[in-house]
Amino acid sequence: MPDAALIAGSVGVVLGAALVLALVLARRLAMGSKDLGSDAERATYRALHVAGLAAAELRGDGDDPGTQRAARHLRALLGASAVAIVGPGNDVAVDGATPDAAARGSGRPAVDGIESAARRIAERVRTSKRRQVFPRRQPGVQEAVGAPIVVDGVVWGVLVAFADDVRGPLVRATGEVAQWCAAQLELGELDASRTALAEAELRALRAQISPHFIYNALTAIASFISTDPVRARELVLEFADFTRYSFRRQGEFTTLAEELRSIHSYLELERARFGERLTVRLRISPETLATVIPFLSVQPLVENAVRHGLEPGERGGVITIASNDGGTHTEITVEDDGVGIDPEALRALLSGDEATTHVGLRNVDTRLRQLYGTGGGLVVETNRGAGTMVRMRVPKSQPLHETES
Repeated sequence: MPDAALIAGSVGVVLGAALVLALVLARRLAMGSKDLGSDAERATYRALHVAGLAAAELRGDGDDPGTQRAARHLRALLGASAVAIVGPGNDVAVDGATPDAAARGSGRPAVDGIESAARRIAERVRTSKRRQVFPRRQPGVQEAVGAPIVVDGVVWGVLVAFADDVRGPLVRATGEVAQWCAAQLELGELDASRTALAEAELRALRAQISPHFIYNALTAIASFISTDPVRARELVLEFADFTRYSFRRQGEFTTLAEELRSIHSYLELERARFGERLTVRLRISPETLATVIPFLSVQPLVENAVRHGLEPGERGGVITIASNDGGTHTEITVEDDGVGIDPEALRALLSGDEATTHVGLRNVDTRLRQLYGTGGGLVVETNRGAGTMVRMRVPKSQPLHETES
């Protein structure tokens, strides 16, 4: 009997523990359901999520946005039975089908009916440049509302929503969504303009490298051909590596390790001119080598240090290149002990108020600010006769900026 009592007591403890666990789980589930928010909050979240998906498609390419995929998201956003986007060339992207058309089959004829109706609606909306409601005109095509998509003051296209009964809320929503589509297309064009600007700035940097440096490098190589052919051959290979990297066509981003390899080739060529007057110190933290940086962002700072810091003086000097792990950012500095820059002249050249030979410095500063915000530009510490230190901070996490080898 004592054993039976012990067993019964154990069972009671187990059942009690199970009951407590069930109550805890039920409470957590109830709290979890509450954490999801009300029905209105969940609906708002879904609408924002769908709008984000559509925005990504519309802004994907300013010249050829993904209107077909965007139409699917916009139909979900509007709750329409079918949505059509009629683009600049009268091309139609359709998602969905009207109930009558769907009943006859989901093949091409159903879509053709919506496309033809959308083109007719778009023609009238383009002419009026305002939102219009179109009652049912033929079997298989429902009532519709069309709204112009106006980009930079020009009707880019027309958004058409089909429904069995077009009421006020759908009319207003279609007009608002058409305006939202116009904003996304304008942002897509802005992104394309920024990309074109970035490419132009890279071309400017390459043009800056070409005349001054290439002439000096070839002159230095020529001076070794008769006296030290082996050294001349090594310099030719360094020159080939440097120009191959500088004039590569793929990718706006690279790694710090790749940029440092190019800088090594550049400095070897400069040493051929300066000889023992040029000393280079590297203080690179190994964990920073994989940091993604804008292509040709550190090399112009090194060239600026040589050309404008050390070259004007006869004694040469020391260039120190350093990188440190700053947690969320990698900090890169290029320092020289050369002639320095007048602070007022520095402010003028970085703001673009006057023409300058420090093109690389201003170009890199502009690119960094465009990529990482106004606080992401260069920090320069300098004065006449005191040398110059240029500092840049690059985020370590940049999932949108991929590098290409």
